[in-house]
Formats: sequence, C-alpha cells, structure tokens
Amino acid sequence: MAIRVRLFRPGDAPRIAEIIQRCLRDVNSRDYPQHIIDTMCAHFTAERFIELSASRLIYVAEGDGVVGTVSREGNKVYTMFVDPDFAAQGIGRQLMQQVEVSAVRDGYDHMETGASITAHGFYLRLGYTDVRTSETEFGLNYILRKALPPAQAARSL
Repeated sequence: MAIRVRLFRPGDAPRIAEIIQRCLRDVNSRDYPQHIIDTMCAHFTAERFIELSASRLIYVAEGDGVVGTVSREGNKVYTMFVDPDFAAQGIGRQLMQQVEVSAVRDGYDHMETGASITAHGFYLRLGYTDVRTSETEFGLNYILRKALPPAQAARSL
C-alpha cells in the first residue's frame, strides 16, 4: 500500500483518536498500568486534536484511509502513532522524516521528543539519543534529541 503524508484536516480527528486509543490499549498497555492507559485515552480525543491543530502542525499518513499521525510544534515532536495493523511497514519513519524536514525548513537544527517506554526503541533507531527521563501524568517518559542536517542538505531528502 502506497502511503502519502499530508497535513491534518478536522475530519481526520475521529480516526486519529481511534488509532491512538487502539495503540495505547493494544500495545502500550504492555509497559504501563491500566490507570495510565485510561488517563492517556481520555486525553487523546478527537476534540483535542482539533484544538491542537491551532498550535501544532499535525500530519497524517494516508493509504486506504488514515493509518498514522505525528505532530510538531517548533522543534518538538508529539503524538507519533501508527495503527497497529500497519506497524513495522516504515510508516512511522515516513511521518518522522516529514516533521524533521519541515523543522529544518523552519530553521531548526535539532528535534526533541518525549517517548513512552513502548516507543523508546523506535526513536533510538531513528538516530535520537537520550537526554534524560522524567515522570509525567502518563508515567515514565524518555526525553530524546536528534541533530538535524543543515537546510541545504534537507532539500535533497
């Protein structure tokens, strides 16, 4: 299936919320207790994404419908999720490349993200390095950073 990454539209919000809640319940639940999963699911609603779209660039990966999402505010990455049915197909990598290229175009020289225990290895494989850990309302969180190429190099990506 060919994947295209595009900017979020408000009509995408219900599907994005569904993907995130499914990831949390089916995948992240291996690493976090039920009360943390419930808190995260209550946070990531369709309405929340519509609100966030006013301050963040939100991207969706689309094949036969929306299969993943990521958002960026400045040089910070948020809410990178791929439908578990489409995991390990390079969709997450494609979404991250989009936010990194757009960040370079906006003049940023590095990206930062907070990663769950579940997603930590994914970010390490993309070249992010650990800065520190923190405890949040959503449990243990890894803070990671990645240097970005100069703008001229990003144009060739």
